[in-house]
Amino acid sequence: DKAYPSRKPLGPWVSDLVQRLAFFKKWIEGGHPAVFWFSGLFFPQAFLTGTLQNYARKYKIAIDELCFDFSIVNRAPEDISHPPTDGGYLSGLFLQAASFDSARGSIVDAAPGELFCPMPVLHFMPKKEKEREVGSRYSCPAYRTAARMGVLSTTGHSTNYLLNVLLPSTEDEAYWVKRGTALLTQTE
Repeated sequence: DKAYPSRKPLGPWVSDLVQRLAFFKKWIEGGHPAVFWFSGLFFPQAFLTGTLQNYARKYKIAIDELCFDFSIVNRAPEDISHPPTDGGYLSGLFLQAASFDSARGSIVDAAPGELFCPMPVLHFMPKKEKEREVGSRYSCPAYRTAARMGVLSTTGHSTNYLLNVLLPSTEDEAYWVKRGTALLTQTE
């Protein structure tokens, strides 16, 4: 009840907690990271809102007009030394019921027996909602856990659902919806 949502057994949960503490210690001692470990955040919705607020203030745009656009960054988190000018680089997400093919630059069917596939670094870029083009991208729901359900917290946010992330795809959206493709911040 008092910790972040997780479906991990105690041993892996403690390992995850140690990783989270190390992430925050590095952030405190070394300053703003170039890539944020999204899975390590206790309340990711606040991070997303803060990112939109920073952009809105910088460009004097009403935050209600903004949303996120997304792009894949084909570099490992440790190879990225500077944060983007706007938005944020985020790592630590996993695809369920799909995989990401860097050569094709799109999501593809998961390999047989592959339950979770790590996603490359994503650039969460604030953009005016009316200027964002969905195109041939799958609007992939992102959740904190594989439970894919939650309750509304006192802040009005779901305790599990985060947002939809637009991922490049050569298939139509119904193809991925039927497979139950989603992003998760942690595996089980």
